[in-house]
Amino acid sequence: MLYSEKVMDHFANPRNVGAIEDANAVGEVGNKKCGDIMKIYMKIENDIIKDIKFKTFGCGAAVATSSMATELVKGKTVRDALAVTNKAVVEALEGLPPVKLHCSVLAEEAIRSAIADYYRRQGIDPEPIVGCSCDCNSCHDDG
Repeated sequence: MLYSEKVMDHFANPRNVGAIEDANAVGEVGNKKCGDIMKIYMKIENDIIKDIKFKTFGCGAAVATSSMATELVKGKTVRDALAVTNKAVVEALEGLPPVKLHCSVLAEEAIRSAIADYYRRQGIDPEPIVGCSCDCNSCHDDG
């Protein structure tokens, strides 16, 4: 399995690792088949993601996609963050082996889950804005 230099860099030197104690958006997703778990913490102010950190339990590709996803949305608006797809994460990493594409999907889902949490904390139903909040384990039973 061959990884790009960008994937190796984000695995060896992940950006934005850790937790945010006063986060106002937290999302956690996982894949039962591979065992990867991603947790994203955000500090959102005036609709801007001022800070973002992650904790990932998983393979190198899971760490790299989490790292890249946080880099892609840091400093962006919530709306711009929701537009970040797993494809954008893969492109920013200059590719992933097909067997590891699910890691980029988890990264996208973790961002969506955190943003859904952000809206819930404000008493806003996130589904019309976020779509699937990716908090449902049943979605991942077959993946």
